[in-house]
Amino acid sequence: MQKIDLSKSIRTVPDFPKPGILFYDITSLLQDKKAFKSSIDALAEKFKKEKIDYVIAAEARGFIFGSVLAYKLGAGFVPVRKKGKLPWKTRFATYSLEYGTDTLYMHEDAIKAGSRVLVVDDLLATGGTIKAVCELVEQLGGKILSVVFLIELVDLKGRDKLKDYPVFSLLRFHGA
Repeated sequence: MQKIDLSKSIRTVPDFPKPGILFYDITSLLQDKKAFKSSIDALAEKFKKEKIDYVIAAEARGFIFGSVLAYKLGAGFVPVRKKGKLPWKTRFATYSLEYGTDTLYMHEDAIKAGSRVLVVDDLLATGGTIKAVCELVEQLGGKILSVVFLIELVDLKGRDKLKDYPVFSLLRFHGA
């Protein structure tokens, strides 16, 4: 099988959502059936021997990669949501944004203590969202094997916030 250069499947959009930002749009990769399959296959290959219990991802784009990866690995999938979106008792973690804070929630019975977990998202920028997800996993006693991304924006140093965890990104871009 021919290897696909996934970086060519990512559309860059200058000045979105505001001037000076270069946005890395994954929708072009998702629309390309070969690139999407290749990205999921590459992530699954990396972790297929790890005996993953759960793949955990935050809404919304993280769900795309997290749920399919969980399926490929034979693991459960746990969604992490914004306030008011989960119907059962929850735990929460608050994190900083550029202008304020936000909070993520996970069902308090989503994982069992000692569970082997992958935390997945589409993109690593500053790392705040995934750091909050990791805090939720740890509140419930989960063991984070790795935090996993399709794309890492290296210059934003999100990896620094996640220094307590192994980080894997399929694509790394400079000049965010």
